[in-house]
Amino acid sequence: MTITDILEQAKKLTRWEREELARQLLTLPDQPEPSRRAKTGAEIVAMLEAMDEPVEFVDPQLDDPVAWVTAQRHKRHAQLSSYWNADTQEA
Repeated sequence: MTITDILEQAKKLTRWEREELARQLLTLPDQPEPSRRAKTGAEIVAMLEAMDEPVEFVDPQLDDPVAWVTAQRHKRHAQLSSYWNADTQEA
């Protein structure tokens, strides 16, 4: 159905029906909400197995999750510190 077809149908409506149609069209969201469904563990495993190359883990030697997160935060801080230091040097 084209916009022209829809317009021809709208012309057959009463004035009140056209006003109601216009109001409803204006209140529609710009894009439909994407439907999100959480993946099951089996779906995630299947997705990983279907990948061409194996997944490379960052710092796989760290078994403790708290130590792993701490290490990632330190790395990120080191990456961003040059930006932070540049701001203080310019002032």
